Amino acid sequence: MQRLITTKLIQWKNSSVRKPLIIRGARQTGKSFTITEFGNSNFEGTTHIINFEKRLDWHSVFELNFDITRILSDLEILLGKSIVAGKDLLFFDEIQECPKAITSLRYFYEQAPDLHIIAAGSLLEFALGNIPFPVGRIQLLNMYPMNFQEFLMATGNEPAAKLISQPPKEASESVHNMLIGELKKYFIVGGMPECVKSFANSQKLTDVFEIQNNLMATFRQDFLKYTPKVDIDCLNAVLNAVPKRIGQQIKYAGLAEDYSNPTIKKAFELLETARIFRKVKAASPAGIPMESSSSDKKFKAVMLDVGLLSSLLGISRSPDYLKTTLLSFAQGAIAEQFAGQEILAATDANLFYWSREAKSSNAETDYLLEKEGKIIPVEVKSGKGGSLKSLHLLLETYPNVEEAFVFSDSKYGKIEAEKITYIPLFYIASAVANKTV
Repeated sequence: MQRLITTKLIQWKNSSVRKPLIIRGARQTGKSFTITEFGNSNFEGTTHIINFEKRLDWHSVFELNFDITRILSDLEILLGKSIVAGKDLLFFDEIQECPKAITSLRYFYEQAPDLHIIAAGSLLEFALGNIPFPVGRIQLLNMYPMNFQEFLMATGNEPAAKLISQPPKEASESVHNMLIGELKKYFIVGGMPECVKSFANSQKLTDVFEIQNNLMATFRQDFLKYTPKVDIDCLNAVLNAVPKRIGQQIKYAGLAEDYSNPTIKKAFELLETARIFRKVKAASPAGIPMESSSSDKKFKAVMLDVGLLSSLLGISRSPDYLKTTLLSFAQGAIAEQFAGQEILAATDANLFYWSREAKSSNAETDYLLEKEGKIIPVEVKSGKGGSLKSLHLLLETYPNVEEAFVFSDSKYGKIEAEKITYIPLFYIASAVANKTV
């Protein structure tokens, strides 16, 4: 399956200022497969894979010292192959299992700059918290689940994938309706590679549901690795509660009964570190950077994947789900999750939203984008006729905001006088990433 991140990997390979690369991402997002395919397709030599989870007996190579000449010599003996700089790729998989190997990356940069080396791992942030991080000696790249464009490519519709990668424009009714239908499927299947591959091969959603259940069981199994850092029962309670609150402001006290706010907060932050959730912090549209005005106390959340969210909410089990409108899924929470997920994958930036500070006010917009030095508020609404009171209030209150996006299941259109561009949901990634909309 094609992954868009491969383009960035090729840029890294050809860069004259290349450093060892760490790919970060949640479990089962396709890191190992993508890196291996990249190595096999883009290097004239060999892709050497060292999986530190499988080869615990090889950890000692990194325990003695950080003499890279010795380390490479030892690895060549263990692999039974030469490692040729400039021709081969050295891939350290599940590197979080060997913290000394993480530390060694800075020495690879200093002592073997011509060697192409990539590291990847799950729960990597937990390992990084316990070792000196080689700042300035490595590059970091985040990997997310497959976005809608990648889903279309994997399911065999390259022309549709190409269309939605271009700047948004009006499409014929037939094409528009087809893409909306495919988006409904994506809302259920999601972007976890194993789910997408299964659906592409069999078109059976029952197989996808089983995979999603197994993925969630795997994530829960990971909880055992967090002890004694957090209460496992509280962690489970938070994981069960947050999906029901997508699109809503989150208060720690409402996520788990019989636990203190500090305990619940710790559980939420651990799940955030594991990349199961991502905070969407309230911020002001008054100026950039939005991080400077953001609130750590007032926030929403998006999950790792829209398909996992649909599964946890039981939406996919309804026989009539494909007959419903996109925005009716969980009262619009699934569409808002999808929008956040697409924005994250396209921008690799923090997510923000606007919530009016006035007392007793419930005015808010779903997201705030920072694009080309400007702030663009985003709403996810059902058609062009939906209520946009909060968005109009924001535009009136902040004259520096020159444009707003409304993503919906309706066709593309612009109302210049209102400073609003209406964009079909399937164009979210290109609307965010492209310079001209």
